[in-house]
Amino acid sequence: MRNLTAILCLTVAVLLGSGNANASDNCEDTSDPRYDPSECDSGDFATGLNAYNKGDYAAALREWTPLAEQGDASAQFNLGVMHVSGKGIPQDYKTAVKWWRLAAKRGGANAQYNLGFMYYQGHGIPQDYKIAVKWFRLSAEQGHTGAQYNLGRMYHVGQGVPQDHKTTLKWYRLAAKQGYAKSQSNLGYMYRKGQGVPQDHKIAVKWYRLAAEQGNAGGQSSLGLMYEKGLGVPQDYKTAVKWYRLAAEQGDASAQHNLGWRYEKGLGVIQDNVYAHMWGIIAASNGNENGVKLRDLVAKQMTPVQLEKAQKLARECVRKNYKGC
Repeated sequence: MRNLTAILCLTVAVLLGSGNANASDNCEDTSDPRYDPSECDSGDFATGLNAYNKGDYAAALREWTPLAEQGDASAQFNLGVMHVSGKGIPQDYKTAVKWWRLAAKRGGANAQYNLGFMYYQGHGIPQDYKIAVKWFRLSAEQGHTGAQYNLGRMYHVGQGVPQDHKTTLKWYRLAAKQGYAKSQSNLGYMYRKGQGVPQDHKIAVKWYRLAAEQGNAGGQSSLGLMYEKGLGVPQDYKTAVKWYRLAAEQGDASAQHNLGWRYEKGLGVIQDNVYAHMWGIIAASNGNENGVKLRDLVAKQMTPVQLEKAQKLARECVRKNYKGC
């Protein structure tokens, strides 16, 4: 299933604001109706955030731990971030799960997403797709785009839930409309294949283009394919090469293979076996089986000097992270 590999990102970089960020303001006047002795002298969220941003993780821990223990969901979330990233403390997935579970139960969408991820991957807890679905769903229902995408993907491939293309479409579409590029690309795939919707290449191109213009390699590679085949757009090899190249520069092995074939055939570019072989080598090294076939086929048409040049170019291209090859 092309372009449907999950890329589950652990959202450890986001530090939330806190409902108790100004709790210390309510501690000076005991007659203030907001006064709560349980919140006083127990740490300050903003102080912890400033310390964290300065790299003083020990100070951040001192400020956030008492807040987290009193039930502050933002402090709980951030302690999970610190434990999973090993900032100021040894990396500890189990403790991260503990804090994220507490924050998730208080309704934190990011904590729910991260907890779903931990269950999906089996980090700090036994892997359990059904429980991952539960937490992704709670987060997705709050509008979290990553959770919507992951939930859609799990319905798409039938992990933790029965495979259901219509439900897949629902969640992909919600995330795609919020600009989530992975969902846009996968939505394009479903329209191209007619999964859960009537096949419609023009709509597929629309979603692929939205993803591609955001720099999504899967969307770029798929848009290149649509131009190559003339699906939903007039056939245009040069434009196909443009999108294949952008995806190839991001390390997309399928696009690297397709770009190599364009050089072998001379479609959209000047025919060049050296560059065809170079991209075949690179695609093959990234695990693309068709890249192996391209590499070996083109090699039969090349001289020893050309082969040496292609191999040298491939090494240089990898050193340049595929840019400007």
